[in-house]
Amino acid sequence: MIRKLKRKFIALALTALFVLLAIIVLGMNLLNYRSVVKEADSTLELLSENKGTFPGFDGAPRPMRLPKDMSPETPYESRYFTVVFDEKQTTVYTDLNRITIDQATAVDYAFEAYEANQDTGFVGDFRYLKVAEGSNTRIILLDCGRKLGIFHDFVKFSVLISLIGYVITALVICIVAGRFVRPVAESQERQKRFITDAGHEIKTPLTIISANVDLLQMELGDENESLKDIRQQAERLTGLTNDLVYLSKMEESQSRLTMVDFPVSEIVTEAAEQFKTLAQAQGKELNCNIQPMLTLNGNDKAISKLVSLLLDNAMKYSDQGSQIDLFLEKQGRKIMLTVGNISAVPISQDSLKHVFERFYRPDASRNSETGGHGIGLSTAQAIVEDHGGKIAAASPDGRAFIIAATFPG
Repeated sequence: MIRKLKRKFIALALTALFVLLAIIVLGMNLLNYRSVVKEADSTLELLSENKGTFPGFDGAPRPMRLPKDMSPETPYESRYFTVVFDEKQTTVYTDLNRITIDQATAVDYAFEAYEANQDTGFVGDFRYLKVAEGSNTRIILLDCGRKLGIFHDFVKFSVLISLIGYVITALVICIVAGRFVRPVAESQERQKRFITDAGHEIKTPLTIISANVDLLQMELGDENESLKDIRQQAERLTGLTNDLVYLSKMEESQSRLTMVDFPVSEIVTEAAEQFKTLAQAQGKELNCNIQPMLTLNGNDKAISKLVSLLLDNAMKYSDQGSQIDLFLEKQGRKIMLTVGNISAVPISQDSLKHVFERFYRPDASRNSETGGHGIGLSTAQAIVEDHGGKIAAASPDGRAFIIAATFPG
């Protein structure tokens, strides 16, 4: 239980850290990319307004007037070229004065931009802008290679630094996770110790009560209803105490169970045989379908207890004359134990979420009649989890109740 809590804490912390770092890195790089695109589009917009040149630059007739957010060095730093196509897609004008590139390559880049569906975008490392001028189309391409290179380097370094930080933080979380769950672990250990100690303390007065009931029955006779009630409730309390102590022990460290390879088919068969007489007495049919020669690494006594718990639960909560099915089979690399019965009362899908909780009773009156304590399935879950398996409850039609336990083969 504590190990599982520790693993969940580490998984949750690492997931939250990963999401946070991913959002930060993605946000920074998106803002950086947006800045590169915005600056390039601003430059292209200014060039388009002046027929592919900066105002007052390279012989342009108007004086230089740059936007307030544009650096005065932009006209000198920018590398760009212009190609004009007519309506027949023929090149009618090229201006390569502000870039070192041959005309054929420039025309190829411009034609690729000309055929693009968007008026602006990227062709290689060039940001382009298409401007209609009568029947002609002017394509202005701005070289963004240097800024894109800086952007790509920033992406690589930000991802690398984030991964290094993530690994370091993950190691720290794994180291200190035990300290975070220690209060919970100590509280749970105290709870288990209390249950175990209290269980042993309760057994003594229960034994005395049972002994006194025996003496009184010898004097007053076996037909005394009050003595019968006292004995019945004492036996019920004894059973509840034993179940609580067993469940507490099962939820402790797995090292308490001796795990060996054993013939699980034989163990399940022997445990099920003990319920056939009880089933006949209650007018029920116990149908067992057990695949022979199956072997499981685990504790044979715990698995026998598991079968008894599941069959006892099925016996208690099925109507007279109904059928109870037990299956043990190998599916792939896993071994599956399934017990199913038709419930005496309708089963809601919401109740399936709670059937493995301690003292959960979907029908309190029914449990009172059958003598159920509400911890049988909790104990079954503890046994399955101690064997590294999984257990689940299902009710396809609201009446059939199926418990399936899966173990690693």
